[in-house]
Amino acid sequence: MSINSVLTNLLKKKSPDEMIKTSSKSELKKTLNVFDLIIIGIGAVVGTGIFTIIGTAIQGGPESVGAGPGIVVSMFLAVIACIFSALCYSEIAAMIPVAGSAYAYTYATMGEFMAWMVGWILMLEYAIGNITVACAWTGYLTQLLKGFSHILPSFVTDFPIWLRYDYRAIQMMCDKNGWDMHDKVPYLFDTIPLCINLPAIFIVFVLTILLIRGIKESTKVATVMVGVNMFMILSFIIVGAFYVKPENWTPFAPNGFEGIFMGAFLIFFAYIGFDAISTTAEETENPQRDLPIAIIGTLAICTLLYVCVALVLTGIVPLGSIDIQAPIAHAMRVIGKDWFAGLISIGALCALTSVLLIYQLGTTRILYAMSRDRFLPRSMRVIHKKFKTPHVLTWISGLIVIVCALFMDLNISAELCNFGTFTSFIIICIAVLILRKSDPDRERPFKVPFCPWFPIFGILTCGGLMVYSMQSLKTSSIYFPLWLLIGILIYALYSYKQKRLEDKLKIKK
Repeated sequence: MSINSVLTNLLKKKSPDEMIKTSSKSELKKTLNVFDLIIIGIGAVVGTGIFTIIGTAIQGGPESVGAGPGIVVSMFLAVIACIFSALCYSEIAAMIPVAGSAYAYTYATMGEFMAWMVGWILMLEYAIGNITVACAWTGYLTQLLKGFSHILPSFVTDFPIWLRYDYRAIQMMCDKNGWDMHDKVPYLFDTIPLCINLPAIFIVFVLTILLIRGIKESTKVATVMVGVNMFMILSFIIVGAFYVKPENWTPFAPNGFEGIFMGAFLIFFAYIGFDAISTTAEETENPQRDLPIAIIGTLAICTLLYVCVALVLTGIVPLGSIDIQAPIAHAMRVIGKDWFAGLISIGALCALTSVLLIYQLGTTRILYAMSRDRFLPRSMRVIHKKFKTPHVLTWISGLIVIVCALFMDLNISAELCNFGTFTSFIIICIAVLILRKSDPDRERPFKVPFCPWFPIFGILTCGGLMVYSMQSLKTSSIYFPLWLLIGILIYALYSYKQKRLEDKLKIKK
């Protein structure tokens, strides 16, 4: 095969009309309305920022400095980067309402190879991001159980750390406290440490079963979770506002612009869930109208909540005393509201459960689209006869999270998730520019204003934050290219050959 033919295949596009025609034959049920979509968006966005990463963004992590109270500025920087990308998502999602999110949009604009790579990157965004949330879920469950120490037995309220943390986290705890690893962790054959995040495995397993039963049923559960979550967050803002001490906001930016930019990169993890809305396009009753409303509405609601929570949190707890694992619950304990801290833990569990549910939904729907295009084995996309859901892919996505949660570090998985998100957002902005040139006459129920400037600003802001963060985040900066390399190898050794077989079958027909 000549180099020219290979290049032609790599750049082979799938027309939007063909995608829409294929999706019209989808066996997935169209049951979601705009309210359901906003619930999915809020459920995916709110929990990740407020309950998992905000403490690290304020205090700093092993490879990054903190923003301090300046996290509010970081949030605005992150949301600016998101706004341009969200507008681009809204235009393409309304124009090409199919499952697959950025993967499908890339296939229509940049060709086969880039579509595969974006799909592979989205796996990093959703599946690996879900590991971060699952680990945080374990942390809040532990906090909640401690509140029942006078009622429940100690083996429940204070179960062994090797059943709730990964190996690296336990190693850091042992180094910090001067513990011997062999006293805290059992070893297999005296060489292999056994560290199992049991609560994380349990919740992912339960949600996998729920997703198999149907998206409408899953959305109903997410609605209840989001309702509890919103009540707890609003309660924290209202109650905590009375205990704010303005002097805690000084110094406002203890690490200057470096801290604010790193805070923007980390808090960006809080916003990535809004693109999960576009993965449900084939299950939406009126996608052309509802998808743009849900994407932009989710971003506006969540930004307002984030800023209010950040102001109250940094106003209550002095810088340096903010708890990284459970910052909101800890803040309530600081002001003597232990009972409220317990309620916050319940709200956090609800929020993180909805995030886990929606991230896994996004993972499954992207894998479904890729399998339908023969990048992955078609046997994976079998639809359940009773529930009309891709049950095989749902189990696969659940098992990926369960296995990776055994050894991946929470902070590194969040950073990798961010790298994947920045990359997919940049590609979405580029896709809008390409479609405006290549297909200017196609009907666009929603249009990005001030094009091409807004998509260009999206590329610059996302790219700038991504490049800047790589200077500090050494570990994840190595893992991200490694992930891309693995994706290239899978495409070269399997997906490319399967696509050529598909081409031959089309020619025979």
